[in-house]
Amino acid sequence: MAGEVVFSTGMTGYPEALSDPSFYGQILVFTFPLLGNYGMPAGDTAEHFLANYESSSGQVSALIVENYSEYYSHHSASTSLAQWLYNQKIPAITGIDTRALTQKIRESGVMLGKVIIGDEDVPFFDPNRENLVARVSIPQVQRLGSGKKRVLLMDCGSKHSIIAELAGRDVEIIRTPWNYPIRDENFDGLLISSGPGDPAKCTETVEQVSHALNADIPTFGICLGHQIMALALGAETYKMKYGHRSQNQPALDTQSGRAYITSQNHGFAVDTKKLPQGWTPLFTNLNDNTCEGLVHKSGRFFSTQFHPEAAPGPVDTRYLFDRFVALL
Repeated sequence: MAGEVVFSTGMTGYPEALSDPSFYGQILVFTFPLLGNYGMPAGDTAEHFLANYESSSGQVSALIVENYSEYYSHHSASTSLAQWLYNQKIPAITGIDTRALTQKIRESGVMLGKVIIGDEDVPFFDPNRENLVARVSIPQVQRLGSGKKRVLLMDCGSKHSIIAELAGRDVEIIRTPWNYPIRDENFDGLLISSGPGDPAKCTETVEQVSHALNADIPTFGICLGHQIMALALGAETYKMKYGHRSQNQPALDTQSGRAYITSQNHGFAVDTKKLPQGWTPLFTNLNDNTCEGLVHKSGRFFSTQFHPEAAPGPVDTRYLFDRFVALL
């Protein structure tokens, strides 16, 4: 299996990370040296997947760990990590010095790699050359729940945790494919989800978001959705040398001056030099000063590069969903 080699610094949360569509096409390295010790939760029904995983199937290309625990123990575990990976057809290897591998990536930047067995080789694969969003988005419209207000969730590889946050706030959800013509729907607000790959590949999504902004529809972008919103404004995005994939990235709220610990998983960022008048950064990464969010002076449109739904990770910024729903 070939893909882009990335690492995650989380100590826990591997069920959510392994099923996150944002990792599509990537070989995931966990820096924490022990994995598998609490097994994998049930996923044999749609309800189990919705409760325990971020998408209906594994999205990573391969997994690399240092020490794999053959014995697992957790009250919610129904199978081992190895068995789950086998069922999802995701190759994994253990016995690798993942911290040395992480240092190599930190020195050289994100690299392409492949996992090969014996003499069976495969060519390198750069997932960023593909429209990965088209591969992970849902094929047709879904209507979920009921509520006083209606949110259109543009699925670019949405996590179940985003849906759960919306469902808990008395809203009806219209979940659409990434390139769905939103003019055909009646809704009160637009949420552009997270997802994998280069946002510049999502030209059809950018066009739809541009329409929503011009129509003054309250809009909230998360991760890839934040980048797509920036492109819809006429700004630009760029490939980061390292990317952010951890559960402990500090982000500064430029309006309140308060710092939050955030969960992140992205390899592209927004260049703020070409933001139109009336738009400013909403959050800034305190490690490398990259843009972590945008906001319009009206407050009706905003975005975050990090994950306020944070699965796995801290939910300190969950309040942003409240802010979005209040705009409806």
